[in-house]
Amino acid sequence: MPFISLSLILDENQADSFSDQLIESGAISVNVEDAERGTVNEKPIFGEPGGSTGMWSKSRLTALFHPGVNAAEIGREAASMLGFEGLTFAVEHVEDIDWVQQNRDQFQPIKISDRVWIVPTWHIAPDRDAINIALDPGAAFGTGSHPTTRLCLQWLEANVSATKNTTMLDYGCGSGILAIAAKKFGTATTVGVDIDPQAIGTARYNAAQNQVEIAFSTTDLTLHFVADITVANILANSLKVLAPLLASHTHQGGQLALAGILDHQADDIIAIYQPWFDLNVWRSAEGWSCIAGIRL
Repeated sequence: MPFISLSLILDENQADSFSDQLIESGAISVNVEDAERGTVNEKPIFGEPGGSTGMWSKSRLTALFHPGVNAAEIGREAASMLGFEGLTFAVEHVEDIDWVQQNRDQFQPIKISDRVWIVPTWHIAPDRDAINIALDPGAAFGTGSHPTTRLCLQWLEANVSATKNTTMLDYGCGSGILAIAAKKFGTATTVGVDIDPQAIGTARYNAAQNQVEIAFSTTDLTLHFVADITVANILANSLKVLAPLLASHTHQGGQLALAGILDHQADDIIAIYQPWFDLNVWRSAEGWSCIAGIRL
């Protein structure tokens, strides 16, 4: 029996509260996306794990309900309760599909370099001789699809040596992808931290899938670890605040790589880190920069 789909266009300040109201009224799920998706006016919004940088000026909200539900009436009641006027609803029947398989189909193996692949656990590795990082993204940031993650993986591949007994800190580890890659590249000891406990759970699961030992913990715990290599793939505003902290966890002469930085933000970040690090743009991709250098 088909499900019922309710969709409508909402203003920036309406989407969150309307989503919550529909969930309380029995919606199975609610999805919010850019109303301009697929057009030249589409606007990407990038958030950090567990957070968001904002909402689109116009959002398309789609809610899914069980069969037999009067979705239009629920939508009208939600609008009335919230004082939203002039909303237009579209109601459709949605055939029952394998939602788990559909979600999995979104994540295909990703080639990072000639010898590195990110492979979801339900896929067969395209190149069995490569360094294959098995990954279930879960609810944490870091699947290898975003250019910032790919840049960090490429930097680690170029700079981690299995012969140097290197230690590595992944600050803001998300899914654990960078820490896992570093371990597979040859780090002796690897530590990952994140503000989100859910991300830590995902990272530990992914590390187990790759049969690597990594110490993961949340940032509310005191970190007694100084690394030869520190990597932070976060957003620029957070990186600005973290400069002295990351310096304290990086050995003198050690290396630092930062990502999550738009190209036009690179000079500002380099200047903020200048008291502790000699940094330069290592590589850019799709408007994002990876900054790297040495701890002074």
